[in-house]
Amino acid sequence: MLLLIFFVGKERYGIDSRKVVEVVPVVNCKPVPHAPSHVAGLLSYRGDIVPVVDLSALIGGAPARHLLSTRVILVKYVGADANEHILGLLAERVTETLKCREEDFKSPGFVASAGRYLGDLYIDGEGMIQRIVVEAVLPEELRRSLFAEAEKVADALSAS
Repeated sequence: MLLLIFFVGKERYGIDSRKVVEVVPVVNCKPVPHAPSHVAGLLSYRGDIVPVVDLSALIGGAPARHLLSTRVILVKYVGADANEHILGLLAERVTETLKCREEDFKSPGFVASAGRYLGDLYIDGEGMIQRIVVEAVLPEELRRSLFAEAEKVADALSAS
């Protein structure tokens, strides 16, 4: 398995590269009024509207800094409508990948209910890397509103 590594503060996290569609530079997102603080906004990707979640805000409570290495990681995500969509994950210091084996991951032993997206841990010479469970990044209510509503709007526009 290949992990795409990013940071929240001083802590390392990883996303399974099989979930990654593309890694793009930070762009200005269209804000979403009344959205939770970890929703960075919407971006246009190859003609599709893609919601972007700020992983620094979600995990660490503070928005991602706009560094040269800050990126939007576009991942495959199954929405509430059971269709595959693209979700953007804004992350800092997206600079490396790490090859590892699935069997080398260990359970963290504790996961807070709000952190169900925090997966198993991998330990290397630099410390621990926590895997992000892409399917669990969005709370159920946000998952339904981001993708199911987009489908309804698209259907309504095509019907008129």
